[in-house]
Amino acid sequence: MENLKKENSNDDRNAEELKYEGAALEDKPKDVSETLQKELTDQRDKYLRLYAEFENYKRMVQKEREELINYANEKLIKDLLPVIDNFELAVKHASGEESSKWLESMKTGVENTLKEFFRILEKYGVKPIDSVGQLFNPEVHHAVTTVETDDKEENMVVEELRKGYFYKDKLLREPLVVVSKRPKPSEEGRAHPSGVES
Repeated sequence: MENLKKENSNDDRNAEELKYEGAALEDKPKDVSETLQKELTDQRDKYLRLYAEFENYKRMVQKEREELINYANEKLIKDLLPVIDNFELAVKHASGEESSKWLESMKTGVENTLKEFFRILEKYGVKPIDSVGQLFNPEVHHAVTTVETDDKEENMVVEELRKGYFYKDKLLREPLVVVSKRPKPSEEGRAHPSGVES
């Protein structure tokens, strides 16, 4: 009987060991499955980040490409601006001369050419900047000099020496301008530092 008890005790231990080994075997696939699931999730996250970065890169390249296309003619147009300056100068000087039929017809021809030139440039996005009478803006205007005047408020553009232009929404060339400033008070009527008028 004692042998039987020993055998039952051994069988119980063996059964417990088998249960333990069986549980360990069942846990291993769970561990492998969890590890694989974690790796799969990590790879998916890396893919999503890489995909998002690639989409951002595509958008950036597309934007740069559009800008390149939009402003491809900028140098050509900038180089043509002195031609406009010369036309405007010729019209300005012809207006001051004595009127004769020849001079009038030349002036009309230059004015018509200039109008056509401006029409073409405007078609491609070039627009002149209206400066005279505007408040001086250092981001747009280039002040060549100032002039004292009581007629205008301070920091107003009173004269344009050279036209400025926008190309689409970009400043192509700043206008050269003369800016108003308040005249300095005259010496007459001022008190001396001692308090006695001069």
